[in-house]
Amino acid sequence: MREGLIIGDLEDPSVVHGVHGTEGLSKWKCLARRAGLFGAWEAVEWAWLPPGGVSGEHVHTRTEEVYFILSGRGEMSLNGQPRAVGPGDLVLTGLGTKHGLRNVGEHGLGWLVIELLGPATAATLRGASAPADRIAGQATERKGEGGMAMIVNLLETPEVDPSAVFTGPLRKIGLVHLGPSQRAELCADGAEHALFTLGGSGEAASGEARVPLKYGVAVTLPLGAALEIDAGPDGLDYFLASLEVPSGGGG
Repeated sequence: MREGLIIGDLEDPSVVHGVHGTEGLSKWKCLARRAGLFGAWEAVEWAWLPPGGVSGEHVHTRTEEVYFILSGRGEMSLNGQPRAVGPGDLVLTGLGTKHGLRNVGEHGLGWLVIELLGPATAATLRGASAPADRIAGQATERKGEGGMAMIVNLLETPEVDPSAVFTGPLRKIGLVHLGPSQRAELCADGAEHALFTLGGSGEAASGEARVPLKYGVAVTLPLGAALEIDAGPDGLDYFLASLEVPSGGGG
């Protein structure tokens, strides 16, 4: 196994004006990018809106997107239909889904974003133009006009298979709880993993690398790496997404 971790945190986020027609000052931080990974990732990000803030409606034609609500109360628009969202809610937006988010609470609205390349885009980046055409046709047939979307609360359903909505290789999203001093092992064998710390404390280790874990620390595990996760005395909670990587590497 190789050693290699991509580490991110919420320190010094960027202040953003006007993204997707945003109303109100927003904040944003990239936690991991496709560079250094083998799968069809585009980015792992954190975003935040103040009370009354809006991330305007928009459509992704080449990427599928995961929103995981961390704090605050929001209204998610999915193909023109408003849905209430709050902490623990997972929103999956497939190719072609029109979506936007409004902060309707009295406090900041924060969420984790995972953006994934659609199969056609991933195949094109691998130089496989003919398969990309076939994949694009299959995606259009499956999704139809307007795209598909789903909202599920991970506090109630702690593990979700995104394949009912997504055309790409994201295979599992879930919440993991470790008790005090409990250990978990994560191996990027045929899949890559993105972890975001939600609560408690602990340490992630890969070879000689040691990463203290606390709220907001993200660890992305490239193909071929292995990770040991040790919870601290107060336990550890984290969000985990796992993406299958085709033989020979992904996008």
